[in-house]
Amino acid sequence: MKTEKSPHILNASSNLLGICFVVLTSLKVLKVSETTVIDELTAITILSLMGSCIFSFLALRSTSTRAFRYEKVADVIFLIALFLMFGTTMLLTFDII
Repeated sequence: MKTEKSPHILNASSNLLGICFVVLTSLKVLKVSETTVIDELTAITILSLMGSCIFSFLALRSTSTRAFRYEKVADVIFLIALFLMFGTTMLLTFDII
């Protein structure tokens, strides 16, 4: 098991979380439409990135063997959030919805 813990997922998750908040707020302020799939996907992405941030932080602070599991969970949740962001971007770019 590796002993060094990488904070890169925590940094990336928190930065992308901020971007998602800006996108969701922009959609609400500009009143693009009522509630769309894009709003829902962005909200799910925000929750996923929050989960990734939490597990990444727990992995950094934990000294037990659970740190490795926390880091793996953070990685998986982060990848899910990236795919959700990709889907949202495709919907926005190609004006599908």
